[in-house]
Amino acid sequence: MSTKTTNEFGGEIGGVTLLGKAHSLSALFIVVLRATIGGMILFAGLGKVSEWPFDAAGYLANVDPASPVSGLFAAMAASPALMEVVNVFVPATQLLIGTALILGAFVRLAALGGAMQMALFYLGGWSGDALALFDSTLVYAVVFLTVAAFGAGRVLGLDAYIETLEVGGEALTERFPKLRYVLG
Repeated sequence: MSTKTTNEFGGEIGGVTLLGKAHSLSALFIVVLRATIGGMILFAGLGKVSEWPFDAAGYLANVDPASPVSGLFAAMAASPALMEVVNVFVPATQLLIGTALILGAFVRLAALGGAMQMALFYLGGWSGDALALFDSTLVYAVVFLTVAAFGAGRVLGLDAYIETLEVGGEALTERFPKLRYVLG
């Protein structure tokens, strides 16, 4: 791989044009980032499954009152029926998100799911202290969003293959253009 080649990227946000040139190693880095964050959440899910039964009620019921979601999480913990769903949903989605990211399949959908989970964990863990404003779960959420924004599944991932699958004589994403929002 040449280390002298650059790739241009950019966009416009609020009338400001952002342009950049990525180093050729950036593609490799985004694959490593995708696999690392995918492995992190996959192993979090495996840890919950290996210690089954998983129970999120203790976490939800004991969120610091300063957290903006403390009331919501306490109400969730108080509902046995909802806890049945949450106790399966959290590890199952962590396993699915991690597997999808490692394989590079449906990366944007998986990364957005990971970012949403991290945002909820971040809000649940926030004590109202300004020094705790930036913690690891917030960083994880930003990493998930970065993986989604770069369409990291198109680089050594199954999304590059899935997008070209033919359906009715057309590439999948040509036939169903909205799929580009979940692939990548």
